[in-house]
Amino acid sequence: MDLNTQEDTANGTSVEEFILLGFTGTWHARVCLVVVFALTYSLTVIGNASIIALVWMNSNLHTPMYFFLCNLSFLEIWYTTGVVPKAIGVMLRTSQTISVRVCILQLFFLLSLGSTECFLLSVMAYDRYLAICYPLRYKSLMNSVISACLVLSCWLGGFLAISLLAFLTSRLTFCGPDVINHFLCDTDSCLALSCSDTRFVELATFLVSIIVVVASCVATLISYIYIISSILRIQSAHGRKKAFSTCSAHLSVITIWYGSIMFLYVKPSAENSLDRNKFVNLFNTVVTPLLNPFIYTLRNKEVKQALWQAFQKK
Repeated sequence: MDLNTQEDTANGTSVEEFILLGFTGTWHARVCLVVVFALTYSLTVIGNASIIALVWMNSNLHTPMYFFLCNLSFLEIWYTTGVVPKAIGVMLRTSQTISVRVCILQLFFLLSLGSTECFLLSVMAYDRYLAICYPLRYKSLMNSVISACLVLSCWLGGFLAISLLAFLTSRLTFCGPDVINHFLCDTDSCLALSCSDTRFVELATFLVSIIVVVASCVATLISYIYIISSILRIQSAHGRKKAFSTCSAHLSVITIWYGSIMFLYVKPSAENSLDRNKFVNLFNTVVTPLLNPFIYTLRNKEVKQALWQAFQKK
C-alpha cells in the first residue's frame, strides 16, 4: 500500500460502491445483448421450473436421479437470477452501481452456488455409475435417505467452502479506482481494485478451487470412465448407441462447466484478462443453466412420457 493510499484510508475516503462496466459498445449492440440475456433468462427459469413441477406431479419420477435433477434445476434458477437481472441493468446503464457489501454478497452467493453445483454434478455422475454398473443393487445402494444426505452435503459443503474466502475478501480495503470491468462481481475484479495485500485471498482462492473444482471434476470423470467402460460391454449396438448419446450430452455440459470455472479460478494468481473473464463467465452463468434442463431431460424417455401424460390431462 503506497503513501497516497494510506492517506486516503486514514481520511475515510475508502470506496463504498463500485461501478460495473458490463459490455462496452454502441447502444444498439447493448440492447441486442439485453434481449439475448432476457430471453435466455426466461427460458432458463421456465425450463428449470418445469422440470421441478413435472417431477413433483409425476410419481414415476420420484427416484434419486430426478431428485438430484430437481436440486440442480432449483440451483440453476437462483444461480442465473443472481447474475442476469443486474447484468441487464448494467448494460442498459440504469443500474451500474453496486455497494461493496452487496458486491461481496453477490460474490459469496455465486461462488457458493457454483461450488454446490460442482459437488452435485459429481454426485449425479456417481448415481449414474451405480445405476449402470450395479443395476441389481442400485435401489439398496442409492435409496431416498442416502440421496437426501448426499444433496444436503452438497449444499452445506458448497456454502461452507466459500465462507472463508468471502470473509477474507470482505476484509480487503478498496481505495480507488472504483470501476469493475465486468457485468458481475467476481474474485479477480475485487482483487484488482483492492489496495490491501491480496496474497492470502489469492492463495485461499487457489486452494478452495483445487478442493472444490478439481476434486469434484476428477470424481465426475472417474464415474464416467467406469460408465463408458460398462457401456462398451453392452452387446446390443442400439443399446450402446443410445447410452453413448445420453453420456455425450451430459459430458458436453460438464466440459463447458468445468472448463470455464477452471479457467476462472484454478490459478495461483489473479492475472487473467478481465475482458476474457467476462466472456468465459457467460458460459457458466448464462449458457450452462439454459442447457442443463434440455440436455438432462429431453433425451430421457421417462421425462418424455411424463410430458405427454401432462399434455393429455390438459
